[in-house]
Amino acid sequence: MTEVLEMTGYRPGALAQVVQLHMDYYAPVWGFGSAFETRIAGGLAAFLSHLDDTRDHFRCVYAKDRLLASITIDGKAADDEGAHLRWFIVSEAARGKGLGRRLLTEAITFCQERGYRRIFLTTFAGLETARHLYEAFGFRLVQEQEEDRWNSGVREQRFELDL
Repeated sequence: MTEVLEMTGYRPGALAQVVQLHMDYYAPVWGFGSAFETRIAGGLAAFLSHLDDTRDHFRCVYAKDRLLASITIDGKAADDEGAHLRWFIVSEAARGKGLGRRLLTEAITFCQERGYRRIFLTTFAGLETARHLYEAFGFRLVQEQEEDRWNSGVREQRFELDL
């Protein structure tokens, strides 16, 4: 990327921008609407309300004031269930340039430095580029179910990485 990138934690407006980035992709490509948007917004708002930098990782990448990507590690239940990788998305303009790989590397390193034993994420079948990236980092598919909370014909998946 030739643009100057700023990697940062939370800054004002990040919640709305991360939600918008998700909707920019998932609404036109997958047909997701208000149920998805409110779940993303509500979950992210709850996470940010208890954000603890010693346990959690919230990273956004900006080019000027435009959000290009985000990734989150929620460490709240890391000792029991594992650290939860969430809200990982790269804008269309920034895809294919290594930014996702860079963010995922940083998130995994964060978990290793804290001694987390496992990272998990939930997603759905059909996101092949993301799945390829997860599997390249050693994540493995451990569960797939037909539950479709978004009414779009998707199969939910859970991936895990043992550290």
